[in-house]
Amino acid sequence: MAFFRAKKPAGKPGEWFYCLEHKRAEEGPDCPSKNRFGPYPSKEAAEHAMQQAAERNLAWDTDPNWNDRS
Repeated sequence: MAFFRAKKPAGKPGEWFYCLEHKRAEEGPDCPSKNRFGPYPSKEAAEHAMQQAAERNLAWDTDPNWNDRS
């Protein structure tokens, strides 16, 4: 009979993450990596993760160096 260990989320306690499943900033690696952004140095930084992602997406979408539209 094979035994499998459950994978522990990667990260360190004291780091902050934005959980995409719970839609909130969380301290420590409670959720799997696939469901979170981070780590961030503070709760405030993690709370702005979605805003920062939207700003980066807009910058990338409108970057003339990478815009293939004619």
